[in-house]
Amino acid sequence: MKKYDSVIFDLDGTLWDSVGSVVVIWNEALESVGIEPTLNYEELSKCMGLRIEQIFDRVIPQATEKQRQKIKDYCTSKEQEYLAEHGGVLYDSVEETLAELKKDYKIFLVSNCGEGYIKAFYKAHGLEKYFDDYECAGRTGLSKGKNIRLVAERNGLENPIYVGDTYFDYEATVEANVPFLFAAYGFGQVEEPVLSADSFARIKDVLEM
Repeated sequence: MKKYDSVIFDLDGTLWDSVGSVVVIWNEALESVGIEPTLNYEELSKCMGLRIEQIFDRVIPQATEKQRQKIKDYCTSKEQEYLAEHGGVLYDSVEETLAELKKDYKIFLVSNCGEGYIKAFYKAHGLEKYFDDYECAGRTGLSKGKNIRLVAERNGLENPIYVGDTYFDYEATVEANVPFLFAAYGFGQVEEPVLSADSFARIKDVLEM
């Protein structure tokens, strides 16, 4: 008998690495408001999984509220278009593993991204067919934990598990009261004694342990 009836995935650092594409748009946005466009991959990768307001506080704390709004508007209008065309870097065996998981589990996406980001991911890589539903902070304004719970409740999930790559993801599962599977190949670190997969292809094996 299966322990879980569904798998809810984080996006950045779990399914793909889009930092190389996103940093291009962020630097364009910074330049458009008169801030030197020096944001790099390493800086932005440490922010993946955070809400945009938290990213502002980390990488451009000097930006005024007016500048922040302009950057947010620029990224909203340009980032999804760029990602839909150029995509990101999928982790090894993502599609093959999703296809295998789909045979036994319902599959979902919950991210702290902006509205349109997940649709850009779908369009770039053709993976929408594997997911039953999704939610994001940009659409609801809610925390990741609340969005996990929202997806679970509206889809009637009894035993979901969330797969993410950062400590913020782990905290969200505590808030949502669902188990956590750490994507150890992603961006972050989680020290708590949780389930862990060292590659995307290993996730199915870990779920069935």
